[in-house]
Amino acid sequence: MGQYYPFFKAYDVRARVPEELNAELARRIGQAFVAEIGARTVVVGRDMRLSSNELAEALIDGLTTAGANVLDVGLCGTEEVYYGTFSQNADGGIMVTASHNPKDYNGLKFVREQAKPISADTGLFDIEKRAFEADFQPAAQKGKCSSLDQRDEYIKFLLAQIKPENLKPLRIVANPGNGCAGLVVEKLEKHLPFDIQRMHFEPDGELPNGIPNPLLVENRESTSRAVTEAGADFGVAWDGDFDRCFFFDENGEFIEGYYIVGLLAQMLLQMNPGEAIVHDPRLTWNTLAQVEEAGGRAVESKSGHSFMKQVMRESDALYGGEMSAHHYFREFAYADNGNLPWLVLAQLVSEAGKPLSTLVKERIAAFPASGEINRTVDDADAAMQDIEQHYADGAKSVEYVDGLSVEFENWRFNLRKSNTEPVIRLNVETRADKTLLKEKTDELLARLGGK
Repeated sequence: MGQYYPFFKAYDVRARVPEELNAELARRIGQAFVAEIGARTVVVGRDMRLSSNELAEALIDGLTTAGANVLDVGLCGTEEVYYGTFSQNADGGIMVTASHNPKDYNGLKFVREQAKPISADTGLFDIEKRAFEADFQPAAQKGKCSSLDQRDEYIKFLLAQIKPENLKPLRIVANPGNGCAGLVVEKLEKHLPFDIQRMHFEPDGELPNGIPNPLLVENRESTSRAVTEAGADFGVAWDGDFDRCFFFDENGEFIEGYYIVGLLAQMLLQMNPGEAIVHDPRLTWNTLAQVEEAGGRAVESKSGHSFMKQVMRESDALYGGEMSAHHYFREFAYADNGNLPWLVLAQLVSEAGKPLSTLVKERIAAFPASGEINRTVDDADAAMQDIEQHYADGAKSVEYVDGLSVEFENWRFNLRKSNTEPVIRLNVETRADKTLLKEKTDELLARLGGK
């Protein structure tokens, strides 16, 4: 967390409005952003939250007062700020959003040129320090703000990443959760042979259907039910700023993000053989197998978007995926995107001649996984040390890329500490052995203790 404001997080700003984040602070952050990175042109966008317009206007005032020109995308998703930043050769971009937080929250996401992330390690806390301490003086010449109408151009970009001619007339349930994804989906729909079944489609800062967070089990039920009632081929749901997307098969079953990574890697490698695919260390065997089968090269990265994007650039990877539903694409400046995954998956389902449930079940049978289990413990460091001492001696390999990864012949696990709370996150997987999966998961949880 930041030095002055606890709501300056590792990757972004997320805070209550107006108690923590207000127009005056947004204005100062805009001035600090220009001072820190020397930006001359900045792309700005905002989500549908009730406070987003006021915060964006104050932010733009701060940016222009500091001498930067602003390209204002208006109501959009985070990926559209990324797109504007790299397509317009801007010096940076800022998205006003609190993504999947409650409706009294808002926040800011920052990127440099070419949509490179700004996080705790790459300048975010320096921006915070300036916002808190600096005595800002207006620039000699105030910058200008102009509208950036780019959505039609963005739609063309998205369609160019797949093969629309291979798509079949699928029926797809689309649930933006009253966030902003529908703004892009309705434009895409005109160019696709799909029957899009809309739900919670209109952007609405009142969030009448709950927080737009499909990871919450209670939020999945409506999408699941809509898929089965519509007889859809699959369903997709997004968070508020649609930088993450989540999938449901034709039976309404929620699909763990881990298996989506492998499916997308397989499809993209079919179109681009021999390329590198980046994955995180939490669950790996299925991804490694699918990448190898498709003739690709797997590269491991610590989880978290700034690490993934860095490794993507270093390895010039075609695609990177995390089980947390973040998906990164080389053609998208190595940044995460919430629309390309469902378009690529639709092409896979169209070409495979199998329902999505069959494609996923084949992978789950080969590599069953526990999914991420959070356990609150009294002393996370001591718990990590105990698990390592107990399991490391008999293991095939022990790695520390992201927490502790321990691998045996037929099963493996990854154990990570939370950065902000006394929580341990556990993932376990096996080679085609659900009984062993349950046995080892129960065994690890019993040893960890806590609740």
